[in-house]
Amino acid sequence: MTQEQPRRAPEQAILAVQQVEQVSPDLIRITAGGAGYDAFRDNDFTDKYVKILFADSRHGLTPPYDLARLREEAPEKLPTPRTYTIRSADPEARRLVIDFVVHGDEGIAGPWARGAKPGDTLVVSGAGGGYRPDRAAPWHLLVGDHTALPAISSAIEEMDAAARGHVLVSVAVAQDRILPEPPAGITVQWTRTDDELLAALDALPWDDGHPHVFAHGERGTIKAVRAVLKQREVPRESLSISAYWARGRAEDQFQAEKREPIGQIE
Repeated sequence: MTQEQPRRAPEQAILAVQQVEQVSPDLIRITAGGAGYDAFRDNDFTDKYVKILFADSRHGLTPPYDLARLREEAPEKLPTPRTYTIRSADPEARRLVIDFVVHGDEGIAGPWARGAKPGDTLVVSGAGGGYRPDRAAPWHLLVGDHTALPAISSAIEEMDAAARGHVLVSVAVAQDRILPEPPAGITVQWTRTDDELLAALDALPWDDGHPHVFAHGERGTIKAVRAVLKQREVPRESLSISAYWARGRAEDQFQAEKREPIGQIE
C-alpha cells in the first residue's frame, strides 16, 4: 500500500511594496516585488490569482508564516487570507501589480491598501487560475463586476486584433470604469447595477457559434448568468464561471459555502 504523502504547504512570496497609486475613487493599485518574487509561482492564465496573508501586527509574526503550527497551537494568531487577482506580473522586474477595491473602512484588504506605503510587506501564495481567452473561439463573452476588472483587463490585452465578442461589466461609479482599449470587434457595455447587467445579457445579440465565456462576480448574479447561458445552450467546457464573492458574506464564510449547495454554480 502506498503511504499518503503529507500535503505540501503553498510557498509564500514575501514582497516589498514599491508603489501605491490611487487609480480611481475606489481603486488602489499596489506594486510589490523584490527578491521574494522568486517564490511566486506564475502561470499563463489571464485570471491568475493569489492568496494574500494579512497578519495582525499585534501578534508579532514574521513571514514566512508557519500556518500548520499556528493552526494547531495558536489559531487566534493565524493570518487572514484574502483572494486577489493579479493585474500583471513582470518576472524580469520581479514585481506584481494588484488592484484593490476599497469601500471605506470595510474589510481587511481594502483598509490595508489604503494605508500601504513603500517598504511595507505583502505576503502572497500562488498563483492559481484557469482561464485564458481561446483564440480559436468564434467569439468571446466576458461578464463581471468591479472584482473581475483585473482579469477582464488581462484577457482583453491577450486577445488578438481579430477577436470578436462582448464585455458586460457592472460598476456603479463612472470613474471606476477602467479597462484597456479592446480590439475593434469587442464591444464594451457598462451598467450601474447587477440587475442592469443581467438585463443587458438577456438583450445581447447572440452571434453564430458558442462563445468562450468568462463570468465572475457576485454569487447570486453569477448564478443568474449561468441560467441565461444554459438557456443559450452554451456547453460547460466553454465556460470559466464562478463567484468571486457573495453579498452579505465575509470571505471566510463565502469560501466555506463553496463546498455546500448554496455556493455551487453548475
